[in-house]
Amino acid sequence: MPARRHLASEEHADLLKLVRQIATEELLPKVAEAEATQTFPRDVFTLLGRTGLLGLPYPEQYGGAGLPYETYLQVLEELGAVWASVGVGVSVHALSCFGLATAGTEEQRRRWLPDMLGGELLGAYCLSEPHAGSDPAAMRTTARREGDEYVLDGAKAWTTHGGQADYYKLMARTSDDRNGISCFLIPADTPGLVSDPPERKMGLTGSHTTLMRLEGVRIPVERRLGAEGDGLKIALAGLDAGRLGIAAVATGLAQGALDHALAYAKERETFGRKIIDHQGLGFLLADMEAAIHTARQTTLAAARLTDAGLPFGREASIAKLVATDAAMKVTTDAVQVLGGYGYTQDFPVERFMREAKVMQIFEGTNQIQRLVISRSLASGSSGAGAITC
Repeated sequence: MPARRHLASEEHADLLKLVRQIATEELLPKVAEAEATQTFPRDVFTLLGRTGLLGLPYPEQYGGAGLPYETYLQVLEELGAVWASVGVGVSVHALSCFGLATAGTEEQRRRWLPDMLGGELLGAYCLSEPHAGSDPAAMRTTARREGDEYVLDGAKAWTTHGGQADYYKLMARTSDDRNGISCFLIPADTPGLVSDPPERKMGLTGSHTTLMRLEGVRIPVERRLGAEGDGLKIALAGLDAGRLGIAAVATGLAQGALDHALAYAKERETFGRKIIDHQGLGFLLADMEAAIHTARQTTLAAARLTDAGLPFGREASIAKLVATDAAMKVTTDAVQVLGGYGYTQDFPVERFMREAKVMQIFEGTNQIQRLVISRSLASGSSGAGAITC
């Protein structure tokens, strides 16, 4: 991909102002009901695409904005502060475009990428399997070559946008070699591709997560991205960037929780004083603020490495670890600030706490991130190696 253009400070501020306006006017009025009824907000993704927010880090020549990853992550944070399901969805969609943008042929990019970046086509990403989460090289889904087609059989677990996406970026085994994995772009209406009902989750209920089944799915060879055997490499490269996306959404989620807790603490009175004026609560809010600042700066520091074309795998794992652990702590503390009210569904902080938990799990559990970081330290290199979710 070509170098991303520099965004002037005034243009940067205008973009974030636009995102805040969209989040406040278009997302906020819908979030509570959609999450309560487990309704997938497809209209929101269409709006974000047509506004240009789904293709920010991708090249302008294919319909993206060519903006720095640092800017893109700040946009994700703004979305995550209002609606985490949408923030995660935008990050996953960007991940579903990564293989085509970086490993596709020029013909493939020109044919499919504009509609993907413009929001006309919503993507999903299929890597994990029921028995192979943190070890994708153990996948059993196969893609057998038959003439000018591949025939795919197997199952993919934990697919965000499953049953809602227009296409699936999917990894499947094309040889018996452990790393003999290839990458495919599969239209949602392909015969034999079936979605199970959405998982019943404790949070992010507006985001549908399903098991995808492949039973004799036939796709033309032109739907393969890169050469046979390049799939794991494509997946690992994309997940480094995807981890930064989740770190940004987690930071936004934590900021949203702090905003609600702070507003409550400035209004609620006990013993004749605003509760924020009690040192115990004031210090708790201070720790929440410090955790969010740490998460934000750690994430953006890794993004600057990305924009500079430098290795950032270790830093992406650090950002994902720090930001998602911070989100879990901050959202839990936000519930504590509101006391009994925080435990009710009348206030959004209990939902924030439930949503934060999964961020410590997907895109590689935080235990896996620690393993990535420690192995990187042992080898003296920066990068995620062959370990992912």
